[in-house]
Amino acid sequence: MDYNKLANLLFPEITKSVADYEAHYPARELPPEAKVTRLGPSPTGFIHLGNLYGAFADERLAHQSQGVFILRIEDTDDKRKVEGSEEIIINSLDYFGIHFDEGATLDGEKGAYGPYCQSNRVALYQTIAKHLVEMGCAYPSFATAAELDEIRQQQEAQKLLTGYYGEWATDRNLTEAAIEAKLSAGEPWVLRLLSQGDPSETRQVADGIRKSVQVHPNNMDAVLLKTNGVPTYHFAHVVDDHFMRITHVVRGEEWLSTLPIHLELFETLGWQHPVYCHTAHMMKMDGETKRKLSKRKDPEMSLSYYGEVGHFPEAVREYLMTLLNSNFEEWRLANPALSLEDFPFSLDHMSTSGALFDMNKLNDVAKDVLLQMTEEAIADFLIDWATKHQAEAAAVFTRDRDKLIKILAIGRDEKKPRKDLEYGQQIFDFIKYFFDEWFVIADELPENVDAPEAKAILADYLATYDQQDDNENWFGKIRAITENRGYAVKMKDYKKHPEDYKGHVGDVSTVVRLAITGRRNSPDVWTIQQILGETCVLARINNYLEKLN
Repeated sequence: MDYNKLANLLFPEITKSVADYEAHYPARELPPEAKVTRLGPSPTGFIHLGNLYGAFADERLAHQSQGVFILRIEDTDDKRKVEGSEEIIINSLDYFGIHFDEGATLDGEKGAYGPYCQSNRVALYQTIAKHLVEMGCAYPSFATAAELDEIRQQQEAQKLLTGYYGEWATDRNLTEAAIEAKLSAGEPWVLRLLSQGDPSETRQVADGIRKSVQVHPNNMDAVLLKTNGVPTYHFAHVVDDHFMRITHVVRGEEWLSTLPIHLELFETLGWQHPVYCHTAHMMKMDGETKRKLSKRKDPEMSLSYYGEVGHFPEAVREYLMTLLNSNFEEWRLANPALSLEDFPFSLDHMSTSGALFDMNKLNDVAKDVLLQMTEEAIADFLIDWATKHQAEAAAVFTRDRDKLIKILAIGRDEKKPRKDLEYGQQIFDFIKYFFDEWFVIADELPENVDAPEAKAILADYLATYDQQDDNENWFGKIRAITENRGYAVKMKDYKKHPEDYKGHVGDVSTVVRLAITGRRNSPDVWTIQQILGETCVLARINNYLEKLN
């Protein structure tokens, strides 16, 4: 077989050489320990938590080593491509503070190692494919879908591994004349790797997270180029990782099964493969059972979910780091005021057994993160979130921004500050009673107080109400009403002798709280009154009195 003749027959329009591309994409001039990483999502219209998890690891590896982080769009599968997906990918990652040094952007591409969309790199892939043919390491295969299906059925009947390999790879044996005849007849073909691997052997391969993984060499004649001349993922990512000079590839453990193909391609081409870092699956508890997060079952798998409900990107990043590195929480306790970027992220502390994603834990982390943010920053985030997802709230928050800031500040500067703010939708539901647009009486009176008694308590409250009272004077009046109406001023007295009292001071203050907030539980009533103002407070109490009639 004249492999050079075959290569020119298959790729007559390819005139560049591998050396040309090596010169076009030279080794990067970076510090010795710098890492070059990439995120390579497919433009399917869906970007998920796993993408963000890996992207965060990629970003930290690159940026804390003074390296380069690349966004590469892997769009060689036209059937899966969804219009507008690139914008979704870029905006979703930008929302969480994931910023790239090179790659696709909303304004085009940036960087010297592009194009960064694989669909624009086909000539490069075909150049390398032609080189493999010249080496005698790749060949055209004309097997039809029906023929491949027949091979699979025969293999299954014989209980053999299914695939195109060894004696089953009959197009390996096509003569030069047979190939020319099929090409002349216009028969479609794919280009396959002529694998040399022996699957009975084993080898150990270094892994950035797992230290070492054991694999069997590849023996499958994997498809490199499809019938339209476009590469498969396996081929494209090997070529791109080499010429973009990628040093570390962070990807899910589902790619371990195809690692032998990728290693064989690198070795056949004489290239140094990057350090593969295979992450564990993201898991969640489903009752008593742990399972993989699912795109179909779990809304939190989609990154769009976090924007819709208003999770603060700082909180999500903080929580993801607790999953990425087992020593992060200890570091955070020792360094509460430092930026996340100050944490020394390491592959050595990544889990190999599955990261357990827990929305409750995320919300707990958010409480601490928001406590470090200013009320102004939280307010601005809420306005921005509401503008996109709660239009009515956005108008009110914008109109009453100063009021919103005061609401968010309640109890945050105390020795034991309030930590009950989590994410946009939760905060909105938590504070909306401050605004007349959403104020409702949501709860019932306390057990010890009926409607006539509540009216009497509120009448006494109105008789002594003074917006100028400080907190101490205000509570002194509550105590006086409590005592005058036969309620226990001290809870311990009520607990000892409940029969001697109508109820306790908590019942009295709850009636007032209910009239003003519509809820039996809320922050300090006096503080709420200062924010609402006298007119609003009196109107709400009087309206509640009418409802009690």
